[in-house]
Amino acid sequence: MQKLHLVMGGRVKDPQHLEFVDLNAVQLVGVYPDYASAEEVWRSYAQRTVDDAEMRYVIVHLHKLLEPDLPPQ
Repeated sequence: MQKLHLVMGGRVKDPQHLEFVDLNAVQLVGVYPDYASAEEVWRSYAQRTVDDAEMRYVIVHLHKLLEPDLPPQ
């Protein structure tokens, strides 16, 4: 099974949470075939905004959303 990962980010209302200020402004960076690739891109984007506490980038495990009944490997 292909394990897809989405990297996305944007401005959040509170740095302690993941509620985006404007969903239209959320940046969809890309979809990656494995966690290592997604993490590399995520680090790059996160480091660019390290001084801005309200900017947040995350990795979403798309494969867990697409097939939630699969056992973890």
